[in-house]
Amino acid sequence: MPTLIRARLLTFLAEPQSADDHASYRYEEDGAVLIDAGVIQAAGNFSEVASQAGEDVELVDHRPHLVMPGFIDAHAHFPQMQVIGSFGAELLDWLNTYTFPAETEFSNSAHAERIAGCFLDELTRHGTTTVAAYCSVHPQSADALFAEAERRKMCIIAGKVMMDRNAPDGLRDTAQSGYDETQALIKRWHGKGRLHYAISPRFAITSTPEQMEAARALAAEHPDLHIQTHLSENKAEIEFACSLYPDAKDYTDIYAHYGLIGSKSLFGHCIHLEEREADALSEAEAVAVFCPTSNLFLGSGLFDYFRYKRREKSLRIAAATDVGGGTNYSMLRTMDEGYKVIALQGEKIPPFKSFWQMTRGNAEALSLRHRIGTLEAGMDADLVVLDAKATPAMRLRMEKASSLAEELFVLQTMGDDRSVVETYIAGRPMKPS
Repeated sequence: MPTLIRARLLTFLAEPQSADDHASYRYEEDGAVLIDAGVIQAAGNFSEVASQAGEDVELVDHRPHLVMPGFIDAHAHFPQMQVIGSFGAELLDWLNTYTFPAETEFSNSAHAERIAGCFLDELTRHGTTTVAAYCSVHPQSADALFAEAERRKMCIIAGKVMMDRNAPDGLRDTAQSGYDETQALIKRWHGKGRLHYAISPRFAITSTPEQMEAARALAAEHPDLHIQTHLSENKAEIEFACSLYPDAKDYTDIYAHYGLIGSKSLFGHCIHLEEREADALSEAEAVAVFCPTSNLFLGSGLFDYFRYKRREKSLRIAAATDVGGGTNYSMLRTMDEGYKVIALQGEKIPPFKSFWQMTRGNAEALSLRHRIGTLEAGMDADLVVLDAKATPAMRLRMEKASSLAEELFVLQTMGDDRSVVETYIAGRPMKPS
């Protein structure tokens, strides 16, 4: 049966260019979204949409709450759920001390399946309906995540990491096995339902030149696939990566040499890019992924959001939790910390731009704008229902809020999973109880 969701609606038409760029979004005080077979059939004013719905429809009234497109997380590590909040290390030590030991457990399919379910539950609890995720080196970890996402009809981008050096026993593949296992996973999962495979060399430090050549071959054979990796997160990482590839001009040039920079390439972090590197990413239309909670937690540095935005050729940017270096599954919490990172550099990101970033902005960055990120007819019906009065402190604050922008900023600065009333994935209510 078709579903008619009644609520206040907010969706973005373009990237907001200022704090008062009202032309960049559409807001309906009494709105509705008509959903059938997991797809939005119509969205807009309630009376107009209801007139298209007919009589055989289920009405779900979420008033006075706010309905938006589901949040999108552009970079996360599902095998790191049990090391989130681990104390006291910077990036390379954190990987060796916490992350790598945890990831060795994902050779066990039952463990991988359990954590995959927990991971997607936690994202959904926080209003996230799409994620770009790294699996462990084990193909069974990718099988577990894709199978769970398919069961939920969820849109995800994911891939097993390729890493054949500078990692412990049990966490290394080889150039050939990484290639073969990735090929098999692509064949098994890419394009099935709402699943997208990402070629995933973890980062240059953990891949030999031979494995980078294998990644180049995969990218050439599957030019429609995403590529995800890490770049310029930590100064010690940059120095180590460049020492392993001494002929490269800089860290970015390592990936360029192997043909891994393109419009569907997602580079986590990109904090310490030199101008030449930012130019190279911009020219290739690659994506820099802003991960504020992990950058702060690991002491990696401050992502210069507006420096990249104001370049002669703007750098495409996504935002992400980066769980488990990131400290929260919530895109609200992520953009709250993002606001602070940007404020430390003397700028302010307006709330409309923050909410554009975690919906339409991230959909554009992931090259999925044709399916997700807005409330438009023909889009997949991924929605989040938000309550800016979800806690006593928020209710008290909202007594003084007099605009939609203030409401959004309250949600961003004070909200969490309690502010998410419901999460719809392909038209079905899916927030765990």
